[in-house]
Amino acid sequence: MRDRPPRRLRPTGRARAGRGERLSVRGVILDLDGTVCLGDALLPGARQAVEFLRRKGLPWLFLSNTLDHPQVFAERLTRLGLPTSPAEIVNAPMAVLRYLDRHAPGARLFVIGLPPLAEQLAVAHRLTDDPQEVDAVVVSVDYEFDYRKLEIAFQALRRGARFLATNLDRTWPTPDGEVPDTGAMLGAIEACTRRKVDAVVGKPSAWMAELALQRLGSPADQTWVVGDSLESDVQLGRQAGMTTALVLTGVTHPEDLDRAAVRPDFVLDSLGDLPALLDAEL
Repeated sequence: MRDRPPRRLRPTGRARAGRGERLSVRGVILDLDGTVCLGDALLPGARQAVEFLRRKGLPWLFLSNTLDHPQVFAERLTRLGLPTSPAEIVNAPMAVLRYLDRHAPGARLFVIGLPPLAEQLAVAHRLTDDPQEVDAVVVSVDYEFDYRKLEIAFQALRRGARFLATNLDRTWPTPDGEVPDTGAMLGAIEACTRRKVDAVVGKPSAWMAELALQRLGSPADQTWVVGDSLESDVQLGRQAGMTTALVLTGVTHPEDLDRAAVRPDFVLDSLGDLPALLDAEL
């Protein structure tokens, strides 16, 4: 099946599905970093888009590879002027826990990642840095990644531990530009172990899609996903059969679309374009 070409919408434009096709919508998934916010600032149109969804009574949620506790991120968004409940956020640690619950219950974990990831996983699993005990190595972005952590992961994986990652993103957006993401840690570990990651459980995995769809209660073919990353947000939506909209406020630039292996259904300047796009479908 051929991908539909993306459509660029301007903030003042009124969107239609095109080709006489009417796109139904019963749920909306929004990415966070690069889509709703960037650092400690909301991105243009983010508050208005969320207010539109709430006003229309349309089920929606934030789906992010963030490692922060939902409570922490909800407080951050509320402080920025977008009142948010922790129940409106689904994050990568939730997907890791779901995967482990089904495939490795009670597993002993070595976690390469920021403290919030370890804290959330420790609720159901014992954490260890003894490679002789490790049942699964969980990798995410880690600002203190060093040779010691690399060696522990190396030894554990050589012994046969599971190899999990929250995501594959090479970079993530900040107010000062892009910075290395989980892909940088994975590159080092895969190079020395000669092992590829066994499972990616954050976006764009089916684990994250399943979590979001269950929370929304909407079928995939009537759910829209909006984000700034072709590799995580658009890929998640395409794999799950959702309608996808890419915003150009994060890691993806217009020229990236010319060589993209996966293409969105729509391309938006910012989240502020979303109400016009959805208004005709509600």
